[in-house]
Amino acid sequence: MANIVNKLFGGSSKSSTTEDEYTELDLTKYEEVMDDEPAETYIRVAELTNLNELTALKKEIYDGNIVMIDISNIKVDKLLLDRALKDLKEVVMDVHGDIAGIKEDQVLVTPTGIKIDRSKIIGGRY
Repeated sequence: MANIVNKLFGGSSKSSTTEDEYTELDLTKYEEVMDDEPAETYIRVAELTNLNELTALKKEIYDGNIVMIDISNIKVDKLLLDRALKDLKEVVMDVHGDIAGIKEDQVLVTPTGIKIDRSKIIGGRY
């Protein structure tokens, strides 16, 4: 706790941070599930580890859902990554959706009628 207070209020002046200095946020108390209210579009979170999983991901997009895909497991295999992204781009073109990389390990894929704004909102401005 003192370590966090020192960092916030100017204690140690370390220039680099380590993984153990970050705090895992527990956001479960802010989540609310409304099981009785169906939605037209869902945001699905997926992890891609092989090409066999692409079928399910493409189905989600064809069904009108937004899919955020963690590609960290396939990034080391350039051929696998290229093939997966090519397949996803074909689906996006087919449904007139959108696809964009979010940071280094995430890909966001949207269905028909949903476009990704690539500008970042900083301080209330684009």
